[in-house]
Amino acid sequence: MAKIADTLTFTGPIPPDGRHRAEELCRRQATQTKAEQVYLNILSVSFVNSYLQYMGFETDLDKSDSWNLVQQTLMDVADLSLKNLGSLECRPVFEDAQFIYIPPEIQSNRIGYVAVQIRKSFREATLLGFVRQVQTDLLPINQLQPLDNLLEYLEELTQVRQAELASQSLTSNKTLVKLKQWLENIFDVGWQEVETLFDYQRANPDWSLRGTNGSFVSRGKLIDLEKTGTIQSIILVVGFIQEKEQEIDIIVEVHPSKEMYLPPNLQLMVIDFEGVEGESIMEAQTRSTNKNIQLQFSGDVGERFSIKLVLGNISVIESFLI
Repeated sequence: MAKIADTLTFTGPIPPDGRHRAEELCRRQATQTKAEQVYLNILSVSFVNSYLQYMGFETDLDKSDSWNLVQQTLMDVADLSLKNLGSLECRPVFEDAQFIYIPPEIQSNRIGYVAVQIRKSFREATLLGFVRQVQTDLLPINQLQPLDNLLEYLEELTQVRQAELASQSLTSNKTLVKLKQWLENIFDVGWQEVETLFDYQRANPDWSLRGTNGSFVSRGKLIDLEKTGTIQSIILVVGFIQEKEQEIDIIVEVHPSKEMYLPPNLQLMVIDFEGVEGESIMEAQTRSTNKNIQLQFSGDVGERFSIKLVLGNISVIESFLI
């Protein structure tokens, strides 16, 4: 991380790629007013993105609503996604402005708000300062905190997030589940017959890999995910069929334990350790009314992989050896 300098504001050029993106999106707007709004939003986000990257923070424009044509068309949005931290709103203002307009729909779900003064040339901008929260549509510019406070604040958030991630790693199951042993009826603690985990109405889940040769093996595990003070129980099911000597086909499913639906925004990921270590090779995510989610893949005997479940700031990892 770059050393934080004591600075009240920062002035510099708006990156050319940001100006090109702004021109591209504003041309697609239905009205001149909307086109001007989108143009300024993109210039602001691009400028803040360039500055924070220079200061050593990881950003992700592609995950920012502001960089999305549909979201820009539907909303007045100028957010910049910072990796593992959240979204920072980058509000544009002109040189003679006394207030910053904060649309009501973005007065939450932001880690902060930055004021970006766009010069009349549209080629240069100044970061005027920031606030952590807003409760008004019109924020007086004289209420902004200095820019160095923003950098210190992001540093603090980074340290907190790193501590959270370190704490989450404690939820990883250190036991390496050996799937080949399942063929010999040897199972690790916690892995049960699937039928014992489901109620009578769901006693026979329909797996597409189930074969007629009797070699399909499956087990389930009850997993508790704690979010906002409540425990959400889910059932992780892993099944496989070996039709080739050195390869097996694997299916992973997640079901609700007691509720009708899985919790929204639950992520199911397969983590590969044979290529780029720790890389997610496939994933699925629940919406509001998913009764289950499923992933299928193949692996060679001797390979290792992990299944990762993520719900909010909580994650659980189960590791396997084929």
